[in-house]
Amino acid sequence: MIGSIIGDMVGSRFEFNNHRSTDFDFFHPDCTYTDDTVMTIAVADAILGGRPFGEVLHEYGRKYSGRGYGSRFFNWLISTNPKPYDSFGNGSAMRVSPCALLSNGNRERALTLAASSAVCTHNHPEGIKGALATVDCILMAADRCPKEAIRSHVVSLYGYDMDFTIDALRPGYRFNETCQGSVPQAIEAFLESHDFESAIRIAVSLGGDSDTIACIAGGMAEAYYGVPEEMKAAAMALLPQELRSVVERMYAA
Repeated sequence: MIGSIIGDMVGSRFEFNNHRSTDFDFFHPDCTYTDDTVMTIAVADAILGGRPFGEVLHEYGRKYSGRGYGSRFFNWLISTNPKPYDSFGNGSAMRVSPCALLSNGNRERALTLAASSAVCTHNHPEGIKGALATVDCILMAADRCPKEAIRSHVVSLYGYDMDFTIDALRPGYRFNETCQGSVPQAIEAFLESHDFESAIRIAVSLGGDSDTIACIAGGMAEAYYGVPEEMKAAAMALLPQELRSVVERMYAA
């Protein structure tokens, strides 16, 4: 989960000011946590506490307002009776990493948690698929599966077109908040990486929804490579104590 949080923080300053290169200051004073981090931690807290995902997401979103929530999700947050709204936005994929980490390697449990974490808001088939594909990639990365096996799995089971490279895609890529327009790209950024940091840099360099793409890629990269301790410390220092404590409890669990 800390890998997803770092991806969000590093990409945060480029979301609306894209930087289409891997050459940039990694942890910059302008880096911050966004809705991606808040919702990821909310998912972890829901699992740890055995509470409904929708209830905890709603609670966290209201408490940590002004963190860049999309308009439809914001309307869901301010509703007194929130209902799923058939979304296929990438919010279902960016918040899902705790479902992999808290499944103890049990794929069936991880996928069940992922689907449940999505459907309270993102109940469109593409929204659910984005969450499932992300969790599956994290589990395969944690098992050190060959990257080509991960790519083949994503193509055969989820039907994503993975016949591209980030370098080829980058010049014409535009902001895309959908699962189908950002989850395959985040997976590819991870597949092309050689260590944790390079995965985040490649994801950010694509442009578009930089923080979310890096957040999704970061969960996979953490599972495959681990995260340098200095990066963990830098990310944790940017979080309020309440959010830090959930991260700590999750890794202890």
